[in-house]
This record gives sequence, structure tokens and C-alpha cells, in this order.
Amino acid sequence: MGRLTQREQNPFPYSDSNKRYHTYDYYLRHVLGAKCAKLPLDIGTTCPNIDGRCGRGGCIYCSGRGSGDFAPTAVHSVAEQIRMQKEAFAHKWDVSHCIAYFQAHTNTYAPLSYLRECFEEALAQEGIVGLNVATRADCLEDDVIAYLASLAERTVLTVELGLQSSNDQTASLINRGHTYEQFCDGYARLRQASDRIQICVHLIFGLPGEDDEDMLRTVRDVAAMHPDQVKLHLLHVLRGTRLCEMYEHGEYVPLERERYVRLVADALELLPPETVIGRLTGDGKGEELIAPLWSKRKTTVINDVDKLLYARESYQGIKFEK
Repeated sequence: MGRLTQREQNPFPYSDSNKRYHTYDYYLRHVLGAKCAKLPLDIGTTCPNIDGRCGRGGCIYCSGRGSGDFAPTAVHSVAEQIRMQKEAFAHKWDVSHCIAYFQAHTNTYAPLSYLRECFEEALAQEGIVGLNVATRADCLEDDVIAYLASLAERTVLTVELGLQSSNDQTASLINRGHTYEQFCDGYARLRQASDRIQICVHLIFGLPGEDDEDMLRTVRDVAAMHPDQVKLHLLHVLRGTRLCEMYEHGEYVPLERERYVRLVADALELLPPETVIGRLTGDGKGEELIAPLWSKRKTTVINDVDKLLYARESYQGIKFEK
């Protein structure tokens, strides 16, 4: 008999490939029956650490588009943005099944009447099979949570909560505008409202002042919550941000690729095997990216994580403490 392939040797249960972690692709195919294109959208909301409610200037790493750099501008209606994005992505993706991704800034930081109008308009478009709503845990009013719970009865709804770090000192340094306790409160209220809402927690590796143990402590804190999904991001320096000023003055040094790959593998080992990994690294617009330039090679980074897990004979959840 021939030598077994990595896929045939894979001990991870939530995989039908060589991936030793619970990929978003695997999740979509098993929940929605097909790959889906995610269409970034911008509905013109802002953030409480921008408009003065809890701060000014936003997070030190955030672009002026509030992470919505790949979305059309909010001058276009939701329906028009979806049409534009389908046209833009049709050459590389099947756009018959799409997820409307409300990505830019904080997408529950607006009156419920406006949010309902935007979300319902998206659901009414042909081919939209789910909604992803990026927001903050301190921007979940009771009426909004009740509406999200009702939405989850009608579609596949994912609410993405930015945590970044469970270290309050780090949160203050990056101008996050809320504490870990506030995050936990919002997370708990959302979870209690509906078990049908998919909750995705965002984490960033490489934040100023954090060492490896700080980053992995955040991972352990989040693992204990047993979220439905987690997104892991590399902190990258974008032109025009406060982080860019820190980088140019020698006050911030980005992570090296080898260290980031090791941290991702360590994090995957600590997370519950059922938790879907929405992404393994972040990216910025090419013309806005200052550092680290190796982050442009996303496929190489992901392949390196695969190789490291294989070399370790490891997989997601192997060190998860229930």
C-alpha cells in the first residue's frame, strides 16, 4: 500500500481535507450546502470611540473606512452595493449564494428603524442566504438584540464582535473604548437572547505591548466562552493611522511571520474544536499597507500554519480545557 496522504491521516473531525482546524468553508458547505461569497457592505454607521460617546479617533489601527475598505461607499443603497459586489466578484466566485456582510464600522450603532431597513433590504435581494453583522459588544441595545434574535429565525445570522484583547490595559492603549467586562456583558446578553445567532469573536495578534502569553491568555479567555466562530487577525500598519505614526517613530514593531504562524497554531490548539475559524490572518488594501509586507502573502501564511500543525501532529482543540 502507498503512503497515506495528509488528508487521510488527519485526526481532526470537522474537516474533509488536510486542514486541521474548523474552516469557514467547511462550515458553510455543511450549514448552507454550498460555498458562499461574502459581500462587504457599508451602511454609513460610525463607532462610539469615534463620535465621542466613549472616545475620539477610533482604534489606533483602524482605517478611515472602519475596516470597510473593500466595501462600496454608503452613498449607494444596500441593494445597489450588493449588485456592485456581485459584479466585482463574479469572475472568481460563484455569486449564486451570497452573504451580505455589514462590515464597515459598528453596524448596530444606529436606530433600530434604520438597521431594520438595511438588513431587510439585504435579505430581499436574490441569492442572499445569510447576514454577517460586524459590531461591538457595547453597542447592543435591548431592542436591537431582540430584532437580531428574530432575524436569526429567518436566516443564517452571524454577529461579529470585536474584542481584540481581553487585557484592559491593551484595550486602553489601542483606544478600544470598552473593557473586557463590558464585552462579556454584551456577549452574554446576545447569547441569552437566541441560541440561533452565530457569535463570532475577533482577536488581533501583535497589539502594542503584548507578549505571546498575553495573546494566548486572550485566546484562553475566549475559548472558555465557547463562541460559534473566531477570527484571528494580524495587526498590520495602515497609512494614515495612529499606529502608523507609532511605527514611523519606532514605537511599534510588527510581528515576524514565523512568530505569527506559531501563535496561530498555538491558538488553534487552545480553541474548542467546534468553533469555526472565520479567518487566520487579516489584510489591508495593498496601497494603504505599510507593514508587515509579508502579510500580503496570505496563502503562504495559511500553508505555513497547515505545515506546522502537521509537524506537531496537532490540531484545533487538542489543548482545549473544557
